Amino acid sequence: MSSGAQQTPPPPPPYRPYRQARSATPHARAISCVRFSPCGRLLATASLDGTAALLSPSSLAVIANLRGHADGVSDLSWSTDSAYLCSASDDGTLRIWDIRSILSASKPPADPNVDRCIRVLKGHTNFVFSANFNPQTSSQVASGGFDCTVRIWDVKGTRCERVIEAHSEPVTSVHFIRDGSIIVSGSHDGSCKIWDARTGSCLKTVIDDKKPAVSCSMFSPNGKFILVATLDDSLKLCNYATGKFLKVYSGHVNRVYCIQSAFSVTNGKYIVSGSEDNCVYIWDLQGKNILQKIEGHTDAVISVSCHPTENKIASGSLDNDRTVRLWVQDG
Repeated sequence: MSSGAQQTPPPPPPYRPYRQARSATPHARAISCVRFSPCGRLLATASLDGTAALLSPSSLAVIANLRGHADGVSDLSWSTDSAYLCSASDDGTLRIWDIRSILSASKPPADPNVDRCIRVLKGHTNFVFSANFNPQTSSQVASGGFDCTVRIWDVKGTRCERVIEAHSEPVTSVHFIRDGSIIVSGSHDGSCKIWDARTGSCLKTVIDDKKPAVSCSMFSPNGKFILVATLDDSLKLCNYATGKFLKVYSGHVNRVYCIQSAFSVTNGKYIVSGSEDNCVYIWDLQGKNILQKIEGHTDAVISVSCHPTENKIASGSLDNDRTVRLWVQDG
């Protein structure tokens, strides 16, 4: 074979179904967000009860409670080094929590209610619905809210660096690309846009439809694609450089809530999403076919998270359920 010949990629590993390993109820109200830390040592959860919590990613035992918001918490984001957690709340603020002491401790803290908030970011004039740390620096956070703006914050100085009048209706998601240079935002106005993180200028509009609303948008781990969820029961994978939609994932139910999806890359390449039919769906990224429909929750599943190194999925559900569930693969 010549050195220039194209080699056939190896076949994907065989799919192994997930099963429930644990279930916990760490909050008094609906679970709005679940997020494994990048290091894999913690699972953060948020709730409409106004609190966030840090859980063991294996037992789901509560390690610490994060209290301080005056209203429900909608979103969470970890800094790349897992040292900080950002929470976005209906009280119009973002809070930055210092998690380093927990990660460095040989055992859980004696008091799970120790105050770990080190910054409160104020400026949004309505609910803050989404937050995302710049993956290149733990000193910058982007946020999106019901005031229709995207904001970029200097965390160390608690200063808003830039206010972007981004959309005509609430911003449902903001997400940095892996090198931190651009941000994607989605909105109930039906649009999905790309922003220059430094200047705040709009570089491209990926979707510009009045309906359906964009409920979530995020970059793929390699930064080449955007996964866009819309309130018509569909997830679309887009090559944002060309503006072409390459894949559509369907079968789940998503008409009302902003359901957060995830990429799973620890054993094959999958798309994972919650659903309003109380299930978690897993699709083959390339083939678009449903690999598994996971049942167990008793209310809509609006957030999922995939462990960075292990074959684990966490999911959280609304008020009639209120559980965080951990799903694992055998073998």
